[in-house]
Amino acid sequence: MAFSFLNVLLLLVVFATTSLVSADFYNEFDITWGDGRGKILSGDLLTLSLDKSSGSGFESRNEYLFGKIDMQLKLVAGNSAGTVTAYYLSSKGSNWDEIDFEFLGNLSGDPYILHTNVFSQGKGNREQQFYLWFDPTADFHTYSILWNPKSIIFSVDGTPIREFKNAESIGVPFPKDQPMRIHSSLWNADDWATRGGLVKTDWTKAPFTASYRNFKADACVVSSGQSSCTGSASNPAWLSEELDNTKQERLRWAQKNYMIYNYCSDSKRFPQGFPAECNMA
Repeated sequence: MAFSFLNVLLLLVVFATTSLVSADFYNEFDITWGDGRGKILSGDLLTLSLDKSSGSGFESRNEYLFGKIDMQLKLVAGNSAGTVTAYYLSSKGSNWDEIDFEFLGNLSGDPYILHTNVFSQGKGNREQQFYLWFDPTADFHTYSILWNPKSIIFSVDGTPIREFKNAESIGVPFPKDQPMRIHSSLWNADDWATRGGLVKTDWTKAPFTASYRNFKADACVVSSGQSSCTGSASNPAWLSEELDNTKQERLRWAQKNYMIYNYCSDSKRFPQGFPAECNMA
C-alpha cells in the first residue's frame, strides 16, 4: 500500500480525531509466533520468552503512517549473551521501510548495546549503536519513536539519542508513504550479536524473558486506505515536532558519551565517501 505525500496530508485533515491509542495489549497486539512463549498477561503487560527451541514475537493490529510511539521495556537480565530483543516499525514488501531498536544481549555485568537503524525502500545500512546510562534489565524504561514528514527521532526515557532527517532534497529516500506495523521479537543470534558471535548463548540460563508495558501511540492509524490521526484537531503537535534547543543539547550529550558506532564515521566502510545524509548539518 503506497500513499503520496499529498494524500497523507489530505487524510490527516479529513480523518483526524482527538483520542489517544493507549495501552491495551489485548486490543492492540497479536502474538504472532513462539508457540506459547509470548504471553499477554494483562491489558498492560506482555512478555516474550526464548528457549533453545524457539523465540517469540508480536505485532500490532494497526498500521501507522507517522506518529509518536512509546513502549516501556524491561530487558533480559543476567547473562543474555547471544540474545536479541528487537522492537521496531516495519512495512511489507521487497521495498519495505523500517525503523529499528535492537537490544543486543551481554555477559553478566557487561552493558547492553542498543542498535538503531533506518530502512527506506529496502535499503538500510544506517546503523548507530549506543550503550545505555542505566541497567535496562533492572526496571522498565521508555523507548520512543517520533516519525513525521521532517524526521525520525529515537528517544530513551525522553532523551533523544538519534535524529534521521528527511534528506529527499539531496536524493536520500525517506520513509513517508508506506504504513508500518509495530513488531517485537526475542530471538537467538549468537552467530553475530555478542562480540561478533564469539560469545554463544548459555542455554542453562533459559528461558530468557523480556517484558513490555505502557504502550502509547499518538499516531495516524491506516485502515482500508483511510488514515485516522490522534492529537489536536487536524494538526497533531507531533506532525511538525522538531528538537528544541534543550533536546538538541541532550542529543549531543547522549551521542558524545554513549554512542559507540556511527556509520557516518566509518571511513573503512565508505572509502569512496560517506552517504549523502552524513554531510548534512
